[in-house]
Amino acid sequence: MTHVLRRGRASLAFSFLVQGVAFALLVTRIPAIQDRYGVSDALLPAFLAAVPILAGVGSVSTERLVKRVRPSRLLRWSQPVVLLALLGVGAGERMVELGVALAAFGLAVGVLDASMNMLGVSLQRSYGRSIMLSFHAAYSLGGIVGASLAWVGAHWDLALWVSYLPVVAVLLPAVLVGSRWYVDDGDAAPAVAEKAAGEGQALVFKWLLPLCLVMTVAYIGDSTVSNWSAKYLQDVLGSSEQMATVPYNVYMVTTLLGRAIGDLGVRRFGAVAVVRGGALVAAGGFAVVAAAPGAWVGMLGFTLLGLGLCVLVPQTFAAAGRLFPGASDAAVARLNVFNYVGFLIGSPLVGALGDLWSYRGAMLVPMVLVLVTLVYARSFAAQPDRYGGGHERPRTADVGRGSNGL
Repeated sequence: MTHVLRRGRASLAFSFLVQGVAFALLVTRIPAIQDRYGVSDALLPAFLAAVPILAGVGSVSTERLVKRVRPSRLLRWSQPVVLLALLGVGAGERMVELGVALAAFGLAVGVLDASMNMLGVSLQRSYGRSIMLSFHAAYSLGGIVGASLAWVGAHWDLALWVSYLPVVAVLLPAVLVGSRWYVDDGDAAPAVAEKAAGEGQALVFKWLLPLCLVMTVAYIGDSTVSNWSAKYLQDVLGSSEQMATVPYNVYMVTTLLGRAIGDLGVRRFGAVAVVRGGALVAAGGFAVVAAAPGAWVGMLGFTLLGLGLCVLVPQTFAAAGRLFPGASDAAVARLNVFNYVGFLIGSPLVGALGDLWSYRGAMLVPMVLVLVTLVYARSFAAQPDRYGGGHERPRTADVGRGSNGL
């Protein structure tokens, strides 16, 4: 493996980590943001929904931009915008300033998420083995770091800008320096780059739809945990307020562990087996949460959810790259939109079902949705027919041993 690819992998992993830190610092300090700007409970959902909606716009725009601008350049300049927008959220005083900062954050996050995963898919192609999960493991680690920093800020009752400024001051120059070593398809080994360029094909959206559905389902599950785990443990399972904060941390840690070893599983057993296993474990986690007699069993369920859900998103991006080797950037950008669709659906869906029915029953809905992944698991082994104009040809070989370099 060339030195260029190793540096590219390290710099991209750092970018994933920084994004995890930034996003966690935003979402875990929402109560403080609400207090600073005087955002009412009625208006808060509109502000929160605007971020993923604008991120979807940013991701769609990225699909068009990469026809003229390399993904590495988009990532190089979108990540500083995300960090500065985060600082703007903490430093503003009027609601209009909050709106502008969140709008900038959302649009830049869409470009950032899409371009990061584009580079991850192309690097995995160059490596010739599964490495996509390792990038998302770095994101999970960043989320844990960001949540911990947010806890420190809340514990010491620091102003938002005081909490955010040191983080931005350290990470901003670091990502600018690290961006020098991003690797695009054209920067990879000549044979790999020539092969990717020679496989030019149109993005046929109906072939991408199964992966879009899996991406949506995965983020419905993820948003259910992030938005409802604390309330569920406290209100339904009768835990203390302090204990109710534990499940999300446990979920993040198990997500990190699952992703850290997930690539080994893909290389050994293949992407299809790993995705099927992840879906079954996640569904089991939701079942345990729904049936839990007490808080400790509930936390076991959230632990299983972290181990199961963590493999789905990285492998979905990787599968899109395999399905459209000559249009992987466009496929990743289109697929990334369904990240935000799932996020927008998940929390309101569980909340509405919980109010109308019961929160235990509501947990069974994402369980059933996750099981839908089993129906489409074969899509994770699909390989385009290089002689038949891009038609799918299923295969069961390990993702690390395919003839297309993955």
